[in-house]
Amino acid sequence: MPVRYLWLLLAGFGGGLTGSVAGLASLVSYPALLGVGLSPISANVSNTVALLFSSVGSVWGSRPELAGQKALARGLAGAAGVGGVLGAALLLVTPGRIFEHVVPVLIGLGSLAILIPRRRHVGPSGHRKPRWELTAAVFAVSLYGGYFGAAGGVIMLAVLLFSTGEPLPRSNAMKNLLLGLANGVAAVGFALFGPVRWAAVLPLAVGFLAGGRLGPAIVRRVPATPIRVLICVAGLGLALQLGLSTYR
Repeated sequence: MPVRYLWLLLAGFGGGLTGSVAGLASLVSYPALLGVGLSPISANVSNTVALLFSSVGSVWGSRPELAGQKALARGLAGAAGVGGVLGAALLLVTPGRIFEHVVPVLIGLGSLAILIPRRRHVGPSGHRKPRWELTAAVFAVSLYGGYFGAAGGVIMLAVLLFSTGEPLPRSNAMKNLLLGLANGVAAVGFALFGPVRWAAVLPLAVGFLAGGRLGPAIVRRVPATPIRVLICVAGLGLALQLGLSTYR
C-alpha cells in the first residue's frame, strides 16, 4: 500500500473517532487531503463524500442513544437535508479563492464553539417536535456543513445541548444523525458535479467508518470536557496555521 493511502486510512480513523466524539472530523481529514496534494476545493468535496462513511459508523454505534428521539429526528431531518444541499451548491458556485480565505475563520469559530457551556439537563425532549428556533439553527449549521463543515459537528452539538436539555451522549447521537443527512445530500451533489478524487476517498472512507463506529462507545465512558478542550486548542492552532499561509 502506498504511504499516502496508509496516511489517509489513519487520518480517516482519527477523523472518524474525533468527529463522532467531538464533531471535529474535518480538522483531521481535511489537512491530510491537502498534505497528499489535493487542491482546497478538491480536498473539501472529497472529504465530504468520505465523511458519509463516518456518519454511517457513528449512527450505527449510537443506536442506544437515538432510542426515543424519533420525533425530534423527523422534525429536524428536513432542515438538515435542505441545508446540506444549499451549502454544497454554494461551494460549487463560489470562486475557490474566496473559499480559501473563509476556511481559517470558519475553523477558528467552530473550534471556539466547543467551549460553549452546556445547558442544564431539564429532561428528555426527543419525543417532542422541535421548536422553530432549533429547526432554523439546524438548517444554518447544515448549510455550513454542506459548504465546508470543519467543526460543524461542534456547533451542532452545542445547539442541541443548549436547545434540548438532553445529556451529552444523546445530543451527540442526534448530532451524528443530522450531520450525516447534511453530508449525505451534499456528497451526492459533489459526486455528480464536484472534483472528487476517488482514489483519496476510498482509504479515507474506510478509516472514517471504523473510527466513527468506535466513537460513541467512548462518549458513553469517558468525560468529554478534557477531550473537547484539547481539540479546541488543536483546532485553533490549525486555523492559525492555515490563516498565516493564506493571508501572508
